[in-house]
Amino acid sequence: MKSLFVTGTDTGVGKTVVAAGLVRALRARGIDVGVMKPVETGVDARGPLDAQALRTASGDADPLELVCPLRFALPAAPTVAAAAEGRPIDLHDIELAYAELARRHSMMVVEGAGGLLVPVDARHDMADLARRLGLTALVCARASLGTINHTRLTLEALERRGVECAGVVISHGAGAISEADGANLQDLRERLGSLLVGEIPPLAPHGMAGPEHFELDRLTQRLTRVE
Repeated sequence: MKSLFVTGTDTGVGKTVVAAGLVRALRARGIDVGVMKPVETGVDARGPLDAQALRTASGDADPLELVCPLRFALPAAPTVAAAAEGRPIDLHDIELAYAELARRHSMMVVEGAGGLLVPVDARHDMADLARRLGLTALVCARASLGTINHTRLTLEALERRGVECAGVVISHGAGAISEADGANLQDLRERLGSLLVGEIPPLAPHGMAGPEHFELDRLTQRLTRVE
């Protein structure tokens, strides 16, 4: 199986809910999935919460130090959060951790930080990281107003940067959307066509996405390697 890089059209669009739900769904199909959150910001005394959620979804088999090798307190872009602590980000550290996790599992689900063009260091952004790790992108899009533009821009950026896209998952977050937003969202669904591989409805606090929210046959077919 090709491995996935879960990116978002923006921050706070539900990447962790989508990634963790997909990991559980793939594991239910008997696929050995490892997880990674290479950089997490906004980390307090509770630890890297996104990484912990991913690790739990994957069965808690791997050390958290590998799942999330870089953690910063400031809730900002990785470059900004790292600068605030005087700690440079070295992509080599991420690559080493990923290589060890990939060695242990049949496929990987890696969650980025923020959107596709969020900088990781002075010269690289999340798209560069996905490309360096050889990952296929899965885009998490919000359901509310603005999603058509944000989603199409993200898909265009992936194409321009040579990162393959396995599909788009729409995430509704915690609340219902207006009738106008619903009509807007239907336009996006139609534009995406078969590229739409999932939709997460509004969830209760701490609710989880399930296998029924993904087009798993379509997605796994795209992720099956042809040598």
